Amino acid sequence: MPGLRSRLPVHAPLALVFTVVAVGMVRVLTQHWREGAALLGGALLLAALLRIVLPTDRVGLLAIRSRPVDVLVYSAFGGAMLVLALTIVRASSDLTY
Repeated sequence: MPGLRSRLPVHAPLALVFTVVAVGMVRVLTQHWREGAALLGGALLLAALLRIVLPTDRVGLLAIRSRPVDVLVYSAFGGAMLVLALTIVRASSDLTY
């Protein structure tokens, strides 16, 4: 299968990002939503990093728009997700109304 072997490196960056997303979703679904959300934000930041360092012909489906727009969007959403995951605190259950 030389066709699959030559295509695998092109899809490896997206597979790596999806792996981090899958781990994050497992954490969210097991009620560790803060860790899962941080992993999802980290996956977007990883996508931005890969978009910066890899050439366009090797970045695969992470290249949606131009490189600067992709990096800006991935970084903005990843940073926002990470900040939200790390700064939202659990509400106290002993609040009285």
